[in-house]
Amino acid sequence: LLVPLLLGGCLSAPGRPADVIIEDAHGSGSRIAVDPDSRLIASGGWSGRVRLWDIGDGEARGRWQAHSGAVNGIVFIDDGTRLLTAGYDGRIATWDLNGTRLSQWPAGSPVTALSTASTRGPVLTGHKDGKVRLWDTDGRLRAQWQPHRGMVRAVALKRDAMVMASAGADGKVFLWPADGRVQQFEDPPTDAQTLAFAPGGDALYGGGWFQLFRWEIPGGRLERLPTDHRGLIHSIRFLPGGRLASISRETDSAVLLLNAEDGTTAERLKRHELCGVAVQPSPDGRFLATSSDDASVRVWRLESRQP
Repeated sequence: LLVPLLLGGCLSAPGRPADVIIEDAHGSGSRIAVDPDSRLIASGGWSGRVRLWDIGDGEARGRWQAHSGAVNGIVFIDDGTRLLTAGYDGRIATWDLNGTRLSQWPAGSPVTALSTASTRGPVLTGHKDGKVRLWDTDGRLRAQWQPHRGMVRAVALKRDAMVMASAGADGKVFLWPADGRVQQFEDPPTDAQTLAFAPGGDALYGGGWFQLFRWEIPGGRLERLPTDHRGLIHSIRFLPGGRLASISRETDSAVLLLNAEDGTTAERLKRHELCGVAVQPSPDGRFLATSSDDASVRVWRLESRQP
């Protein structure tokens, strides 16, 4: 009896159907990225396999084995001509878009989170050992810190300045401004599973059980924003215009577009069949890609719905 109850717990109310559904993209939940030209989706699954898809019609463009464990980070680099992946096997690698490995280096510990702010900028990784590491895309380690006791759940890198943030399984959230002075923010009521800087840079957002977290920058004061999610908000990303795309898991699989000011729902997209994993808008704001434990990658066209 327990299995159907748990599976059914990741259901939610209906919404607008996806325009493209890629079935059986990976065996289970996957991390996703969209190239700078908003033409390709890259996805990495728990089996360590990477796949490329056409964002407009979901046609497969490539596949290869990248890691021996889960792909926990995937981004386009060098203006979209290469792909960088990071895995739970403790390796980071770069690839051309045909799947040829160009470089590889040890990450020091299993990678649990990854963020970048530019296809040519540095890459920020969080790790099982509680460390946060900043890399150049050629593998040079710029810096590392150990802010957390236990696994790092999420990292974020601010676009227009070298400002970094991390959240851990210890319930702590930290900010590193450009001058390097670490600031601890007010603890959220539950672990932050995901982080994203507001476009204006005046706030850091996170997601937990049922609600968004919003920390002021500077200061670090926490504001809780209730949402229509009925589970753990696992991934958030800002869309052009300031709205937040979000997806949840653990009793919910809703895909929502949220008003960042108060957490209310601007639009409800059709849920995945099982718990949600990731959301990723295209750089031009025309598409939103999502992934889930139901093994699919889905794409919504947003261009006619932007404010």
